[in-house]
Amino acid sequence: MLKVVHYINQFFGQIGGEDKADTPPLVKEGPVGPGLALQQALGDQGKVVATIICGDSYFNEHVDEALAEILGMVEQYQPDLFVAGPAFFAGRYGIACATVCKAVQEKFGIPVVTGMYPENPGVDLCKKDVYVIKTGDSAAQMKDAVTKMVKLALKLVNKEEVGSPEEEGYIPRGIRKNYFAQERGSKRAVDMLVKKLKGEPYTTELPMPEFDRVPPAPAVKDIRKALVALVTSGGIVPKGNPDHIESSSASKFGKYDLEGIEALSPETHQTAHGGYDPVYANEDPNRVLPVDVMRELEKEGKIGKLHRYYYATVGNGTPVAKAQQYGQAIAKELKDAGVQAVILTST
Repeated sequence: MLKVVHYINQFFGQIGGEDKADTPPLVKEGPVGPGLALQQALGDQGKVVATIICGDSYFNEHVDEALAEILGMVEQYQPDLFVAGPAFFAGRYGIACATVCKAVQEKFGIPVVTGMYPENPGVDLCKKDVYVIKTGDSAAQMKDAVTKMVKLALKLVNKEEVGSPEEEGYIPRGIRKNYFAQERGSKRAVDMLVKKLKGEPYTTELPMPEFDRVPPAPAVKDIRKALVALVTSGGIVPKGNPDHIESSSASKFGKYDLEGIEALSPETHQTAHGGYDPVYANEDPNRVLPVDVMRELEKEGKIGKLHRYYYATVGNGTPVAKAQQYGQAIAKELKDAGVQAVILTST
């Protein structure tokens, strides 16, 4: 029976949410949380002998130390297979899964598998080295994700041939394989062209990456006369989060009045963001949205005027398509208001 070690974060490890994101690596015997689904999918072919749990903030803030501890824990169990996640759309979790999988594969030479939503930043860190099963953006797809991860993992362990991304469900790795086709390339190309001309569905054999190219705006001619606005994806909102902007995968953005406000304070503003430790942002919201500094620049005549309204949303887990919608809507409002420059802050 295969020995499997599973890596998960503090949330799925049932330790806690963001308040426990600073949890250092620890190990528990047997499956925990999603590890139960992993064990069920493995059946009698493998056993989850240990679960390694680490807080997302701790890992990303102490990468070298955390990685060394985790590798030491893995070594204790001498596993045949290492599984991380799935991380879905959780960015810091995805980065941890990607980093740990690459390190485990490099040090121990055993098969590793993880799972993520295609827009998770962890994907680009490891997809060329590690198989990443394509998942949905939330844990609602846990069973499907784990089933696909186990199916692929068993193929890797048994040294069976791995099929295409479409067949196996993993994110394309940018690797091309030679194969013998029944028809020569010229005929296949013409067939695709004819289908395209007829408006019929077809699948290209060489998908090209899509790049969002945005030309830079011309420089502001005189910043001392410019109307400048603040926009943030750091989730700074009025106290109580009146628009109920979600802490992750935001479905909206907010527009808030700065009239008469010289600086933000813990009594008036807070962060709605669920992807970083909120303590310091809540202690002084100006750390994320620098209203205090902008007012100083305004008084010193270094900018013309700070725009009356600022815009805020949460970048954590927000799909690129949604972010583009928000950006276009915000940009239109700012242009209509005569704003000439924008300071964008994140976290």
